[in-house]
Amino acid sequence: MGAKGDFTVKVGKKEVVAAMLPLQQHWLPLSNLDLLLPPVDVGVFFCYKKPAAATLSFGSMVSVLKKALAQALVSYYAFAGEVVPNSVGEPELLCNNRGVDFVEAYADVELQNLDLHNPDESIEGKLVPKKKQGVLSVQATELSCGGLVVSCTFDHRVADAYSANMFLVSWAEMGRSKSNSSLSFVPSFRRSLLNPRRPGNIDPSLDEMYVPISSLPPPKEHNPTPEDHLISKIYYITAEQLHELQSRACSNGHKRTKLEAFSAFLWKMVALLAAKDNFQATKMGIVVDGRVRLGEGDEEKASLMKSYFGNVLSIPFGGQRVNELIEKPLSWVASQVHDFLDQAVTKEHFLGLIDWVEAHRPEPALAKIYSNGSDDGPAFVVSSGQRFPVSKVNFGWGCPVFGSYHFPWGGDAGYVMPMPSPAKEGDWVVYMHLFKRQLDLIETHASHVFQPLTFDYLNSSN
Repeated sequence: MGAKGDFTVKVGKKEVVAAMLPLQQHWLPLSNLDLLLPPVDVGVFFCYKKPAAATLSFGSMVSVLKKALAQALVSYYAFAGEVVPNSVGEPELLCNNRGVDFVEAYADVELQNLDLHNPDESIEGKLVPKKKQGVLSVQATELSCGGLVVSCTFDHRVADAYSANMFLVSWAEMGRSKSNSSLSFVPSFRRSLLNPRRPGNIDPSLDEMYVPISSLPPPKEHNPTPEDHLISKIYYITAEQLHELQSRACSNGHKRTKLEAFSAFLWKMVALLAAKDNFQATKMGIVVDGRVRLGEGDEEKASLMKSYFGNVLSIPFGGQRVNELIEKPLSWVASQVHDFLDQAVTKEHFLGLIDWVEAHRPEPALAKIYSNGSDDGPAFVVSSGQRFPVSKVNFGWGCPVFGSYHFPWGGDAGYVMPMPSPAKEGDWVVYMHLFKRQLDLIETHASHVFQPLTFDYLNSSN
């Protein structure tokens, strides 16, 4: 049975972990693509069983985490800095080795009783730290069974999921290392890789996707009721169900990816409730990583983009009439998804987006779908977490039983991130931050696809 969040967390020692080598203080400007992110924090957590080795106490594991963090921050110095406004009011990174707030805690709950299906109750405000200062915060929580939860919260303006994944793998690599060896993968902060062109070349489609904040309508008074507030849940989807969705999404020789098929299916589900609420249309966006695109045709740049630390994201989206999403087959919806994605998976799109931001600076801007007004019909964003490196975040006491992003992002739109399952190859784990009534409907109409994440499932492969 789940513990349903009825456990307490006692915070113990707090300290600041800085890079183990002195760093020359310097300013690192945010790139034009970083500047598209609002000041939101992203959480991520990993659950570990009690180590088999009796010598590995909570204290010794914390020592490993801190030492490895101090080593990793030498290369990932951006995470040890602070974001401060510059002379024109834009955020900029002061790389001053302020360090990372590190909290030790104890939770009176066993790992198997953590209600991972309901992270708002079990994770939020308990096992993932609130970042108060700096760029990154870390919490290590000992569980009553001897298990461990390691979690981080980082400033999205400094890093996207790709960058955070690089750091997590490097941090774990330092934890496993028996010597002060260097990292096998070193991040690059070369901002010139994302310099705007002179003169710029901006496709008009970008004005449909992004908007200067001054052009947004004033926020509406929104008093959420228990029925319609945004909540987080975690599900799993079997490889068989994903294959089935993908088969249904392909037609007339057009192959669709699992992500396109999954997103199309979810869009149909969201449309069902939108119809009940008399909305005419609904929007869906998908996060696209531009690293591969920006490196196209340039071998050296392609290599540098692989290790680039920062945000290299765009969020193309599509809007469709609710009745069409409901009535048309999944293959038709998947084609609509493919079409709006198609415009953004190009080198020119990302070069144009960099130019677009340059043309509007220093005024901040935002992806339009992030600030979707409730009068426009429901909107949500799907972010692909297929690179989420759960199996690689091994600090020396085994791979995590489970790991997930936790991102109740604060926008008006929902947010969904599918990740690979640590329990069974081919399955997905899906973090969903949607309105409660949307999730209720999904659980009613698609319980065969979205199954609540439980420890029975996570242990099923053992």
